[in-house]
Amino acid sequence: MDRIARIAGPAVLLLVGFVSLLVALVIGGGADRALIADPGAVVRFGLPIARLVVDLAAAATIGGLALTTVGLSRSRPEWNRAIDVAAGAAGVWTVAAAVATFFTFLSVAGSRISLDEQFGQSMGVFLTGTDLGLAWLVTVLVAAAVTVLCFAVRARGMVALTAGIAMIGLIPIAQQGHAAGTASHDSAVTALGLHLVGAALWVGGLVLVVLLRGVLGGDRLALVVGRYSSIALGCFVLVAVSGVASAQIRVGAFSNLGSPYGVLVIVKSAALLAIGVFGAVHRRRTIRSLAAEPGRRGPFWTLVLVELAVMGVASGFAAALGRTATPVDQVALSKTTNPSPAELLTDDPLPRDPGAWGWLTAWNIDLFWLMAAVLVAAAYVAGVVRLRRRGQGWPVGRSVAMGIALVSLVVATSGALHTYDRFLVSANVGAHVVLGLVVPALLWAAAPVRLVRAAVHPRDDDSTGVREWTGLLVDNGVVRYLVQPFPAFVLLAAVWWALYGTQVLRWSVSDPTGRTLVDAGLLLVGLLAVPTLLTPVAAGARSASVPAALVRIAGAVVVAAGVVSLGVALQGPLGLVQASWFGAMGRTWGPDPLVDQARGGVVLVVAGVALLVTVVVVVVLRLRRDRGAVTDPRPTEPVTADA
Repeated sequence: MDRIARIAGPAVLLLVGFVSLLVALVIGGGADRALIADPGAVVRFGLPIARLVVDLAAAATIGGLALTTVGLSRSRPEWNRAIDVAAGAAGVWTVAAAVATFFTFLSVAGSRISLDEQFGQSMGVFLTGTDLGLAWLVTVLVAAAVTVLCFAVRARGMVALTAGIAMIGLIPIAQQGHAAGTASHDSAVTALGLHLVGAALWVGGLVLVVLLRGVLGGDRLALVVGRYSSIALGCFVLVAVSGVASAQIRVGAFSNLGSPYGVLVIVKSAALLAIGVFGAVHRRRTIRSLAAEPGRRGPFWTLVLVELAVMGVASGFAAALGRTATPVDQVALSKTTNPSPAELLTDDPLPRDPGAWGWLTAWNIDLFWLMAAVLVAAAYVAGVVRLRRRGQGWPVGRSVAMGIALVSLVVATSGALHTYDRFLVSANVGAHVVLGLVVPALLWAAAPVRLVRAAVHPRDDDSTGVREWTGLLVDNGVVRYLVQPFPAFVLLAAVWWALYGTQVLRWSVSDPTGRTLVDAGLLLVGLLAVPTLLTPVAAGARSASVPAALVRIAGAVVVAAGVVSLGVALQGPLGLVQASWFGAMGRTWGPDPLVDQARGGVVLVVAGVALLVTVVVVVVLRLRRDRGAVTDPRPTEPVTADA
């Protein structure tokens, strides 16, 4: 049964996906003959088939590498076998992406294959001079790089890095199709990107479990499947939420569900729900049964094959959706007849004057950060609950700090600040102050690393779980250097000037990927530097000391000076930053752009002063507390109950 399942599993996925794709193309008309410059039946059917293979191969690569990184033992045969499987899948991904690129060119150009010079020049222009061609070219190059890395590396860190590079290959895929150049472009790209990541981890992880069965002896199968099941549960939520958001953009009203595109969405959604049911059965019955009776694998493999078949249905219909016309007009606002200045720049209409009430009620959900906040909240709550079940306490203050931190994160990335940060410099500054200074300070107070080390048991099978990866990241040599006082403080002060004094600001407001990366980078720098400012403990010491406290206060002066000086510069000396953007929005409400920028400068001045005061107060209190603990003969509380 095991050998049959290893062969039948991928075969069922491919076969059902292929048949479902053909059915979906007929229903949605994705392979209908073009009225003008039809490229031929080979291209019309070959392109979606190639796209299906790209999706499945990318999923097998990404999901396989991810499960290897967090679920498999490096000292067992399963480690090398899993990386070999990922290497093979990445090779297929590369070839399929190259074929899809070629078919995409033929479809866009509406031409037939030719060996003349004009054909080659046209394809070169397509690959390097168009967004669609460049996206496919990047996909091919990333897939090729991942293939080489999978054959070349075996170390834990490099495998994790390869998995991250493979996920980057999904970014150009998310920017293609209906997500590219459409109305609601930012939301569409984000939703599709999250959808692809969740689906890849989900499908690819299950494929890897099937292909590894030959080297998962004894109770290893139940253990690995249990770890995969935890990943799959998160993927189900991610795929479901991002799928709903994506469908809302492209389908619009419920009445459009009767359209060909809507029918495909319904079928794909039904398949998703069915897979979710199978996942619940896995967690409740088959994994427990497999752990109790390792020799009785028949019911487990039967359920896996059925689940792969349903995944094939979802994958086939997903590939067909990219070739099916949406019932809602997807033309970007900048491409309409008479776009406004704001629509030309952002592809979104200029929001109305927020007024006093609008700053509290305006929302523009960023699905990436919202899902990240939900994931962190769920993990934090699970850790606290696990400690309490063991009879250990966790300070309420830390939980409150985590709650406020996550609310602040959502407000900065999905609230009014996010709604207006592309139109007003002051809103942009406010959002980044919250992300770069407020959230890191609150996360320091919440002590999530200490919670992980207290609540999560270390693994004993040479695999790398949450606790192990947390330790590797925190104790990494680069991180340990960056959190030293001098580099941390200089980096935190310089990052603000780098943001508002260079073209990085323009990238962050004009490109959804740039926006996410800049926000993440600012948050990461804050997480590296702010805890160092607030912890007056020298390297290797266990308690606060006066020299360390003085260094932190001096560092706070440096950071505050950098932030305050930037705030002063924004009030006049710098002129209007990115004048061709913030000064060209065509706003008829609110203050003049220079006046608005001056308000942003005031926000930075206040933030710098507040940071200095906060550091001085926290450092002095910590110094007094540690000195009191040394002179107090009473026993201290356990580490897990520290304030």
